[in-house]
Amino acid sequence: MQRRTLIAAALAAPLPLRAQGTQAGAWPERPVRIIVPFPPGQAADLVTRILADELSKRWPQRVVVENRGGGAGAPALEAGSRATPDGYTLTAGTSGTLGVNPSVLPNIPYDAERDFAFISNVAMVPLLIVANPSFAASTPGALIEMARARPGGIDMASAGPATSQHLAAELLAHRTGVRFNIVHYRGSGPAMADLIAGTVPVMFDSVAAARGNIAGGRVRPIALATARRIPQLPEVPTLAETVSPGYEAAGWTGLVAPAATPAAIVAKINADVVAILRDPAVAKRLEEMAVLPDPGTPGEFGAFVRAEIVKWREVARLANVRLEG
Repeated sequence: MQRRTLIAAALAAPLPLRAQGTQAGAWPERPVRIIVPFPPGQAADLVTRILADELSKRWPQRVVVENRGGGAGAPALEAGSRATPDGYTLTAGTSGTLGVNPSVLPNIPYDAERDFAFISNVAMVPLLIVANPSFAASTPGALIEMARARPGGIDMASAGPATSQHLAAELLAHRTGVRFNIVHYRGSGPAMADLIAGTVPVMFDSVAAARGNIAGGRVRPIALATARRIPQLPEVPTLAETVSPGYEAAGWTGLVAPAATPAAIVAKINADVVAILRDPAVAKRLEEMAVLPDPGTPGEFGAFVRAEIVKWREVARLANVRLEG
């Protein structure tokens, strides 16, 4: 009887992590992929590739990036949410796919709050307002006063409907009580080309995309959308310190896994991602791209995503922003 009791107890005891196979002790035993919901070359792709390279150095298996563009990133996030929850498929969740899409896509095929295990934010992508050098307003205050005097009379280029650039403009208009005429483009590249040509006078863009044109004098920075000034453009004021206290808008890229991914694997990935982002050499690479490393705990990232959903839901409602599909 005593022997049978001991055997039963042994069988009921939790297996060591390595024996469980799906837990962190044995993981990863094969390559890990990270789905990026945009084509190669965009900020989310570049940041994720740096992270993938660094993780490949730390893990016994290679980390590969799989680009799945189109559909406002929804098909890629759907694929990521439905992947086997074993840690071998991760997804680069972004300000657009996790923060904005839940409010603007009527038939969104994933639940941004419930379908994912949050791992960590990876990087913040600061936004700013830039203008053609001939534009009369050269300060945030002058821009807002001009917009107030000419409701809907100032064309503001957008990287596309419901992008972080578009909603940053809508948030500014709402908070300051002005109205811009938003002109949508298929990406920030075509919008920037028209800005430089003088077809449109002003636009929101990422600091990373605009820095070269700022340095070349082809566009003029007016204000940052970040809460505080950034070291890459220390002389450029923020909207928060000038015309809209508390204003903040940014793009961002983080890392998520399917919701049922074992907690031990999520914890391991988080620990390694945080260590990488705190490495001075990696942080310097990101900052040279005008991207700010933003490591944190899974709980912190989850709370951040939920707050972003609430924030942009209200902006989308006020501006009546909706996407087809």
